[in-house]
Amino acid sequence: MGRALFLNRLTESLMEALSKADDIHAFVDMNSDSFIDVTVAEALNSLTVEKGLSKALVIKRAELNQIYGYQLFSGSRKPSRNSLLCLCVGLALTLEETQRLLKTAGIAPLYPKTKRDSIIIYGVSNSMSVAQINECLYSLGESTM
Repeated sequence: MGRALFLNRLTESLMEALSKADDIHAFVDMNSDSFIDVTVAEALNSLTVEKGLSKALVIKRAELNQIYGYQLFSGSRKPSRNSLLCLCVGLALTLEETQRLLKTAGIAPLYPKTKRDSIIIYGVSNSMSVAQINECLYSLGESTM
C-alpha cells in the first residue's frame, strides 16, 4: 500500500473516530500519536535533507530573498502561502508532498477548482520552476507567486 493511501486511510479513520467521540479529552489522549507535531521549519529542514539539497540552493530555486528564506528554515518567520509554494518548487516536491507540507503549515492545500491553484498544480506536476509558473500565472491573468 502506498504511503499516501495509508495516510488518507489514517485520516479517514481519525475523522470517523472523532465524529463518534463522546469526550474530546479522551479522543485527544487516545489519538495523540496521530496528530501532526512538527513545525514548518522542521518539515522544511527534513525535506531538504531527504532531497539531498542545500538550504541555499532551495532558497535560490524558490526565488526568495536569502535572509527571508533562512528565517523560514530557522522558524523565526512563518511563510505565507506563496512563499511556501515557492519553497515547494525549490525543493522539487511532488504534488502530494506539496499538499502535505501546506497542510502541515495550516495553509489551504491547492484546490483544482480555483484557476490560480490549477495553474500552480500544473506547474508543480510538470516540475516547472518558479519563474515558469509565474509566467503561466501572469499570462493567464492571475497573481504571481
